[in-house]
Amino acid sequence: MDKDLRITLRKSKIGHPAHQARVLAGLGLRRINQSVVRADTPIIRGMIRKVVHLVNVQPVDSKERG
Repeated sequence: MDKDLRITLRKSKIGHPAHQARVLAGLGLRRINQSVVRADTPIIRGMIRKVVHLVNVQPVDSKERG
């Protein structure tokens, strides 16, 4: 796939179930406003779906990732 996703943590994981904190760690997110770029795969989409209320997701071209 030639598309990537920029995932930004917008809300704290404090007060949410432990499995959601593990999903955020799996995505590589530790701090509020931290962003990571991940490939747009079904696995990553599933992880995002579990914590959609805590993150913002934006599509990014692979060329822009640089």
